[in-house]
Amino acid sequence: MNMEEIKKNPMYNYLLLLALFSAIGLQGWRTIFNNFAVDVVGINGYQVGVIQSVREIPGFLTFLVIYVLLVIKEHRLSAISVSCLGVGIFLTGIFPSYYGLIFTTFVMSVGFHYFETTSNSLSLQYFTMNEAPLVMGKLRSYKAVANITVGAAIWLLANQLGIKENLMLLGLLVIAGGVYASSINPAKKATTPQEKKIVLKRRYWLFYVLNFLSGARRQIFVVFAIFMLVTKYGFEVQDITVLFIINNIITYLLTPYIGKGINLLGERKMLSIEYSSMVIIFLGYAFIENRGVISLLYVLDNIFFHFAMGINTYFQKTAAPKDIAPSMAVGFTINHISAVVIPVFGGMLWMLNWKIPFIIGAVLSVTSLLFVQMIKTESTEENETYNRVTDKASNKENDKADDKGRKLPHDDTGIQETDTQSISNS
Repeated sequence: MNMEEIKKNPMYNYLLLLALFSAIGLQGWRTIFNNFAVDVVGINGYQVGVIQSVREIPGFLTFLVIYVLLVIKEHRLSAISVSCLGVGIFLTGIFPSYYGLIFTTFVMSVGFHYFETTSNSLSLQYFTMNEAPLVMGKLRSYKAVANITVGAAIWLLANQLGIKENLMLLGLLVIAGGVYASSINPAKKATTPQEKKIVLKRRYWLFYVLNFLSGARRQIFVVFAIFMLVTKYGFEVQDITVLFIINNIITYLLTPYIGKGINLLGERKMLSIEYSSMVIIFLGYAFIENRGVISLLYVLDNIFFHFAMGINTYFQKTAAPKDIAPSMAVGFTINHISAVVIPVFGGMLWMLNWKIPFIIGAVLSVTSLLFVQMIKTESTEENETYNRVTDKASNKENDKADDKGRKLPHDDTGIQETDTQSISNS
């Protein structure tokens, strides 16, 4: 599949625009937040923990996206979400207080999490099964460039503007990006109408389980890996910054190939590579006490983190097309259940022995590896045919419904019996 052909799809450029502004906003906020919280607001460690917990609440509530889509088109909600992210960042500079940080962090997080949910959903709806992994890989690649760029910009502006002014300028930039995107209509291609209700189906149980386990793995990486580097190996801000730059450069270079790898090897093999490697990495965190090796493991950890896009592309290949939007919202919520649990219990276990969270991470990786072996998808050609026939059948049904002045009910697959027969004979 040629990326030049994919770039002709208006939705690709739309999602790329929003992904860049979202990355600029989130990375800029992360870069400034700790200094702002400590030096300007003067909060303590406990209050930082509370604010970080508040930041995860919108991720847990992303299933509410389904109801917002009753009144707002999905691509429009994606742009509004980026603007909401910008509003939260802008207001952070205006309300320099503990409760102000709680409020503005919540607003910022709503925008970020709702954008991530709708972006994943639109990527799966508007691109074929061969295209979606490439699109997701490219978006992650460009976001890495945005991360490096905004970090450099803040470093250059640090002596020119105060922390408050940097936050407000950053927020205005992200708001402008979201508002501009709101004026664009990228939905040129007809897609399968999406369910406007919570979708929980037994046939999707593996998607739910993999999302939960992926969320737990993400939390151990985000919460405890950096904490270990600082507390156990004495990493300074400069050391973490170097790792951050290395990670983003590698992300820019490799994530497009991760998408290609999913097309070439399939989700089961790619996710098996991820979780097999994560067993070694987590055990390495726990038992290899060497600064250089641990740094390498952290970089590898970041690389394999991006393999998780295979969970969503697996779902695209096995789900009814009308279930994509609500299922992305539900999957995001399930992914964030562990975001509420892991930091608290992991922190308690850390106090007993700092190695325990990483040993648990290794156990979770083995568990994920076992579940990944249950992934079964049809061949790419069969799935592409299925998608084309499904869309054709869905459009026929909607046309008939329009003629009769009512909408015909869809079955669970959204495909007619005669079309199913044509697939089996192909």
